[in-house]
Amino acid sequence: MKQEQQNQTGGQPQIINIHTKTLQNTNFRKEIWTGRYLQATVMSIPPGGEIGIEMHDNIDQFIRVEQGIATVYMGDTRQNIKLVGTANHDNAIFIPTGTWHNLINNQRTPLKLYSIYAPPKHPVGTIHKTKLDSDLAES
Repeated sequence: MKQEQQNQTGGQPQIINIHTKTLQNTNFRKEIWTGRYLQATVMSIPPGGEIGIEMHDNIDQFIRVEQGIATVYMGDTRQNIKLVGTANHDNAIFIPTGTWHNLINNQRTPLKLYSIYAPPKHPVGTIHKTKLDSDLAES
């Protein structure tokens, strides 16, 4: 209980190699650090896969691509989501609260990225091995 409480109220200070941690991740999503106001996850989107159209009504999101190319869609409504471009290695994507978005991996290799949510979105210790696992956890 003490560790869970600690993570939910700011976690422990850490220095990690986020690039290595992101590239080594084979899960669709894995929470790697959660504080009181911020959370970091790493993701591996398989070839032909996607994050899925979503919108966070109280979360700003930052995504950085470490490997691969993401086709990025955003819009102010679900019906108005449009292609805004591609993001490749070293590109960052900023997604303001209330913006509908999706990232698709149209490449032949996994898309590796990390995502920062402010405030946190997923429970401490979250691991979704597949997108289906993620979808089931969200419903």
